[in-house]
Formats: sequence, structure tokens, C-alpha cells
Amino acid sequence: MPLSVELLGFVAAALTSLCWLPQTWRTLRTRDTRAISLWTQLLLACGTVLWLVYGVQILSWPVIVANSLTLLLVLAIITMKLRFG
Repeated sequence: MPLSVELLGFVAAALTSLCWLPQTWRTLRTRDTRAISLWTQLLLACGTVLWLVYGVQILSWPVIVANSLTLLLVLAIITMKLRFG
């Protein structure tokens, strides 16, 4: 795959993965999880795991990196939802 296509993939992956950072940071700071749906986060985590497995199967680094980062952030949100209510 051309380098420009891989770079485009990494930029897109970074933007869509980093969108979870503000929510994770806010939840960590305020410990307020009332507005967060546990089921939505669990479904997102399951989907992200499948995307990660898919990325590994096709050896796509943008997919692997993006979904690894997303999974970490979503698991942090799930953990805080379970811990803080």
C-alpha cells in the first residue's frame, strides 16, 4: 500500500480514536458517569475488539493502532462506570 494511503489511515485512526480522550479525562476528573450508558460502552468495546482482530489478520497498522487505543480508552470508561456508578 502506498505510504500516502497508510498516512491517511493513521491520521483518520488518530482522530477517531482520540475522540474518546475528552470523555475519559472528564469522567476521571469528575467521577460522574450518570450520563454514560454501560451497554453502549460494552457494545463499543466488543466491536473494537473485533476490529482489532481484523486489523491483525490483515496486518493493517492504522486499524491495529486505532483500535488498540480506542479499546484502552473505552475500557477505562467502562471501569469508571462500574466503579463510580
